[in-house]
Amino acid sequence: MMKVVQCWDDGVNNDVRLTGLLRKYNAKATFNLNPGLMGKRVPPSWIRPGDKGWSFHGYRNGKIGLEDIAEVYDGFQLASHCWKHENAGTVPDQEWIKSALDARHYLEDIVQHECRGFAWPCGFFTPETVRLLRENGFAYGRTTQNTDDITSCSEPMALPSNCHYQAGDFWDRYERAKQNGNKVFYFWGHSYEMFDYEPLWQQLEDKIRYITEDPDTEWADVIDIVPLLGRQ
Repeated sequence: MMKVVQCWDDGVNNDVRLTGLLRKYNAKATFNLNPGLMGKRVPPSWIRPGDKGWSFHGYRNGKIGLEDIAEVYDGFQLASHCWKHENAGTVPDQEWIKSALDARHYLEDIVQHECRGFAWPCGFFTPETVRLLRENGFAYGRTTQNTDDITSCSEPMALPSNCHYQAGDFWDRYERAKQNGNKVFYFWGHSYEMFDYEPLWQQLEDKIRYITEDPDTEWADVIDIVPLLGRQ
């Protein structure tokens, strides 16, 4: 039985719809959050002439408010994505690990259990920040790198996935993992990448439904696969 795991980054407004979709199919997921960027709820919007700042193809994703975390993510795993999405190697290492830990401790106070997962903002990591993550009790650190076999990874602090959820060869990778007898298939993404565009949301729902109904797979949380790493 192949375990299928997924995670979603940044705590954006579209996660309200996403968590509802996942609950519909009893699909497990981990959400990687930046509490320092969440604050009050910010609705999504499209940029207008003269607007400045980051957007995704003109779409401002908005944010889940801090007061919404417990309700929106009830039943799902939470993980640190740094306090304000600080990229490893771009700020002093001690400032960086404090950010990673601050986010973890904040989330643990909300859910009242350990949140030992981590996702590297923008996929950036260094040997020193890998060491700091391990020494501070994190269970894994998800990168943006891809692999065909997750369990071949011997360094959980530099954990790859199989692919992004919108990868053009998603199903090829999924079926290949099954055919090869892999123990894990792992995908990730951002819910804002679907905007409010129904065909993209339907495409994701079709994936979730198919995986749920596949007799050869079962949903698992990312932290559940850590004991399988380094075993081929």
